[in-house]
Amino acid sequence: MSDDDFDVIVIGGGPVGENAAARTAAGGLRTALVEAELVGGECSYWACMPSKALLRPGHALAAARRVPGVPVGDALDAAAVLARRNGFTSDWDDSGQVEWAEGAGLTVVRGRGRLAGERRVSVDGRVLTASRAVVVCTGSVPRIPDLPGLGEYWTSREATAARQVPTSLVVLGGGVVGVEMAQAWARLGSSVTLVVSGERPLPKFEAFAGDLVVEGLREDGVRVVTGARAVGVSTTDGGTALELSTGETVSGAHLLVATGRQPATFDLGVEEFGFRAGEALPVDDTGRVSGVDWLYAAGDVTGRALLTHQGKYAARAVGTAIVTGAVDPEPWTTPVATADHTAVPQVVFTDPEVAFVGRTEAQAREAGLDVRVIDLDIAVAGSSLHADGYRGKARMVVDERKRTLVGVTFAGPDVAEMLHAATIAIVGEVTVDRLWHAVPAYPTISEVWLRLLEAYGL
Repeated sequence: MSDDDFDVIVIGGGPVGENAAARTAAGGLRTALVEAELVGGECSYWACMPSKALLRPGHALAAARRVPGVPVGDALDAAAVLARRNGFTSDWDDSGQVEWAEGAGLTVVRGRGRLAGERRVSVDGRVLTASRAVVVCTGSVPRIPDLPGLGEYWTSREATAARQVPTSLVVLGGGVVGVEMAQAWARLGSSVTLVVSGERPLPKFEAFAGDLVVEGLREDGVRVVTGARAVGVSTTDGGTALELSTGETVSGAHLLVATGRQPATFDLGVEEFGFRAGEALPVDDTGRVSGVDWLYAAGDVTGRALLTHQGKYAARAVGTAIVTGAVDPEPWTTPVATADHTAVPQVVFTDPEVAFVGRTEAQAREAGLDVRVIDLDIAVAGSSLHADGYRGKARMVVDERKRTLVGVTFAGPDVAEMLHAATIAIVGEVTVDRLWHAVPAYPTISEVWLRLLEAYGL
């Protein structure tokens, strides 16, 4: 092979691309990892890691305040929080990630990769050839609304990478990015206004989750404006003014536009294969792109589940599929990414947290399932010990025909660590009768599992 010939070429060096490439390299295939920005991708430098680093100190302070006898200060040390955030991003230096990639046997190619024909990828004029497969793992980019007057604004990148606390911030959008960044910066001392077009934020979750998050945001001083669409933007001496459909104008030193994301298929050459730029690449459960037997994709770019852990899961399936095909081209025996359909776990790292897996009640009914819904306040010995005045709710959605869980939602302080038990129950199709024998430890918040099953009638 020449320096431009590989078995597999992976376009996109974020966590998804890294997982796919590491899998094929471990299977003995010569693999190139093409990245235009930082190896490690969005999650490492502008999303999961820095956002949670900004959120965690505020959560720790709030948790301490809920337990009498714990000495706490009046406010966070913003400089220390930002410095710790910088540590998690390696100060936006990817040399450590490159070292890992090369140690895993990957060839890191810097530049913007673009499909340039069958099994061919152009990287800033250099053409690479793959004998086996090309894998697209380019992720997603912010979806920016067409607002009159929209000039300078923050996206999630600027919000997670800001070098100082904004004096004031207007957040447009009530999804995960919107609520997390509103709370993070409010707890660091910014005056924050969150604008939501619907009745509540987090519209894809159970309604009670969004309601509890609103309570938490307002307790932190965030002004939450619901039922208001943005209709225009103007520049002021102090920053930006957002004009709302209600006739009100809200202003801040910065405007964070958090109105969703779309697949990063721009300037990728997908049109040559019958796909549209900005739209998801359709894949089967092995990650193979529809109609192109050598092209694979994983992560946000497929539009399936825009979550790092799900993208990495899909990437592992893709990598295994490619290696299995190389070793044995007979009918595939590889794992496939079926969890994307029914068992996607997600955490919103606000305070209170929201932890959800599977289907909401509405989604389950839309799927034609005969479901029974059990709702409870999280009020057990473990939650009382965890925090004075603990407020939380739990919902269990049961498929009555199979007597298995199809959806679970927890909302409350520190509920995220209970989510994997729910994920296992759904993936394993554990019946409620069998789940009754999974005894929760006392006194923990997990005792709510027993209360849910008792409410079900076991």
